[in-house]
Amino acid sequence: MVDIPILILNGPNLNMLGKREPAIYGATTLADLEADCREAGKRFGLAVDCRQSNSEGQLIDWCHQARDTHRGIIINAGGLTHTSVALRDALSVAELPIIEVHISNIHAREEFRHHSMIAPIAVGMICGLGTTGYRLALEAMAEIVADIEA
Repeated sequence: MVDIPILILNGPNLNMLGKREPAIYGATTLADLEADCREAGKRFGLAVDCRQSNSEGQLIDWCHQARDTHRGIIINAGGLTHTSVALRDALSVAELPIIEVHISNIHAREEFRHHSMIAPIAVGMICGLGTTGYRLALEAMAEIVADIEA
């Protein structure tokens, strides 16, 4: 089975998983999540490249690079989901399938979290299923990429 390169981007404050508001985000650390994603990726024939940054500019640079190195992007942009036109544009420039993931149900939280700048350019969004959402996104991305490459 060919390992298709997929980029998983985690934005601001996701480095604090397991410490920050465990009632909302759970006890899984970012390192645990990344290990789980790489393992799940193997089952789906994906080579998972996980990156996290608190810097919007770094996330944008990675989106630009992904255009030539990856076949899809799974992103949890954290708070930038609701505010960053620049990150949305960078994801669009990548011209890759995008799946948006959120650990919490953003639609059941504060009103400002209900709007996503990324959703209009994403093939789908998974939210409210905890870190399981990443595994589901990987499974969906494997199918999406397989259809594109077929």
